[in-house]
Amino acid sequence: MGKDLSADPFNPRDRGRYRRKVQRCLDTLARMLSDGSFSFARKNIGLEVELNLVDGDMLPSMSNIAVLDALDDPSFTTELGQHNIELNVPPRPLAGDNALELEEDLRAYLSKAGLKAQGAGATLAMIGILPTLTHDHFDQKWLTNRARYSLLNDQIFAARGEHTVLAMEGSALEGRKPERLRSYAESILPEAACTSVQLHLQVAPEEFAAHWNAAQCLAGVQVALGANSPFLLGKALWHETRIPLFLQATDTRPEELKNQGVRPRVWFGERWITSIFDLFEENVRYFPGLLPETDSEDPIEALESGQAPKLTELRLHNGTVWRWNRPVYDVVEGVPHLRVENRVLPAGPTVLDVVANAAFFYGAQRALAEQERPIWTQMSFQAAEENLYAGARQGFNAQLYWPGIGWVPPDELALRVLLPLAHEGLKRSEVSDEARERYLGVIEQRCLARKTGSSWQRDFVLRAQDKGLERDEALSRMLSRYLELSAEGEPVHLWSLDS
Repeated sequence: MGKDLSADPFNPRDRGRYRRKVQRCLDTLARMLSDGSFSFARKNIGLEVELNLVDGDMLPSMSNIAVLDALDDPSFTTELGQHNIELNVPPRPLAGDNALELEEDLRAYLSKAGLKAQGAGATLAMIGILPTLTHDHFDQKWLTNRARYSLLNDQIFAARGEHTVLAMEGSALEGRKPERLRSYAESILPEAACTSVQLHLQVAPEEFAAHWNAAQCLAGVQVALGANSPFLLGKALWHETRIPLFLQATDTRPEELKNQGVRPRVWFGERWITSIFDLFEENVRYFPGLLPETDSEDPIEALESGQAPKLTELRLHNGTVWRWNRPVYDVVEGVPHLRVENRVLPAGPTVLDVVANAAFFYGAQRALAEQERPIWTQMSFQAAEENLYAGARQGFNAQLYWPGIGWVPPDELALRVLLPLAHEGLKRSEVSDEARERYLGVIEQRCLARKTGSSWQRDFVLRAQDKGLERDEALSRMLSRYLELSAEGEPVHLWSLDS
């Protein structure tokens, strides 16, 4: 989805040509995996952060093109909504002090972008869901003016044949009844409400399955410990409302296909894997092309001539199946490689929290992937999926399943099991003691305080309403204070509720 597309409409012949080309790409990937075509020198990591732009009234600022023009930096790019931009931090090794340098670089990028945003009358907001969004902000006119976004919008609605339904029941604020949302949207812009941090890990082909399975096992606890998206359209919903919102915003299935068990395009998956090929093959087998554009490359001919094939159609198709842990094939400077892309985490609340979440994931993932008896051989795939939804809905109040323990709150699971594993995984990755202690210490203190960005937002709004503010005003005031604290940089477990 990173490249722009032709604005010309697709026809039935395009779809047939695209389907055949995707299959040829898949055959090429199978050959590359079998003949050792992938070079692998070290485990590079990468990070993407999706950001919101807000105006002085804490409402979305539809100014992304102006901000990006002022930035003139290829590290920043458009996202779906006009109030979104995305930052792609350059990849680097995990070892040594690179995590510390990642934190410094991320601060520098955001500082630069913040200054340019001010010039456009906007402020950057690094948060999972902008709590001041209203139904009016889902009007199709607020799509970023790029062909790929309007085409994606049109194709999803053509496949579904009806409006988007947003329906969910929330986790109750303390002392209150659960709140319910039922709304409709005539565009895919509710997806733009979901601003995330995406973590990338480059892995060797033979190691991919273990790292992906490990990431699936971690998804529930990741989202519980990192939740930062509790409000949508004025309602207090899940602690990490991005999870159900993204599913509903991009769902191509009408009710009849849901009832038949057709898989959603936002997908946890349905089984443990033995190869990255399993995931690409499932994507091709289960999901029709949304953006059937082809290029002139014959991937098998490219491979046989000694070039790294681009596999353009397979990559484009993969970009329209939104797995929470996505397989990535990429070519950099003529060299092909594979990555796990972890997509469960929201943006924010602070740079330190973001890097701490990343360090926890990379460390725990490696330790789990290298266990003599893998954890995924001891639990069902369904249990891992249920953990994701429980952690997203309840945050620290969730009960997650873990082999050898049973049902356990996420903070206890992290403190007893996963933080020690994360320390071990980062040691094996040769991460410096300073970096390891700094970032995993943040996760430990967050667990001890039982405070996430989501719980802070919920508590602030509840207190503001108890003082007599209406919900809209409470959300606006909360967001204003959130941005102040986020800019100060102290991790969220240290934030007070003072306004």
